[in-house]
Formats: sequence, C-alpha cells, structure tokens
Amino acid sequence: MIVEQRTYDFYPGKIPVFFKVYEDTGARDLQTRILGHMVGYFVSELGALNQTVHMWAYSSLDERAARRATLMQEPVWQEFLSQAAPLILRQESKILLPAPFSPIPVGHADNA
Repeated sequence: MIVEQRTYDFYPGKIPVFFKVYEDTGARDLQTRILGHMVGYFVSELGALNQTVHMWAYSSLDERAARRATLMQEPVWQEFLSQAAPLILRQESKILLPAPFSPIPVGHADNA
C-alpha cells in the first residue's frame, strides 16, 4: 500500500475560494469516487500558511496512475482545474510507504 500526500500552497485568502469551487463544480464528489480512499484533507494552521494537504491511499503506484488518468479525463475535473489553477501558487506530491507499525496496514487500502 502507498499513500500519496499532495500539498498545495495558495495565494493568501484563496483557500475559501478554492473550497467553494471544489464543492460547487462537483469536483470533490468526483475525486472521492474515482480516487477511492481519502486518508484525510487538511488546512494548515501553524507553520506554512495558506496550505492544504490531502492524502490518498492506493494499493500500488499502478493503481494510483490508473485512477488519476481516469480523473483527468472527466469534464467536471477539467472545469474544476480551469477555475482552481489560478488560485494555486505551488504544489508538491510525495509517495509515502507505511512503516511496519503504522495503523494503516501494509497492502491495504479501503475502497481501492
């Protein structure tokens, strides 16, 4: 099992705008349905501000690639990206592997 951690830095004051676009376009529901297991979605409070971090669990890198390719083909997602991209200053993606003692069992991703 892998977890992808996606971190987005937004222009100051733009996270509420982003969340509205994410909901209003239907992108949140679409992303959750296609990508499967959302581990969590967070907003920074201390440290680097104007930042969201979200994590998604997959059984493998191949599954991640297939699910993300499917998402990118969706017109709803394309419309969302056209509205959301101008709000984003920077993005980063990390692939995380669970430690042997992680509460997320190795080799398991719910809804995957």
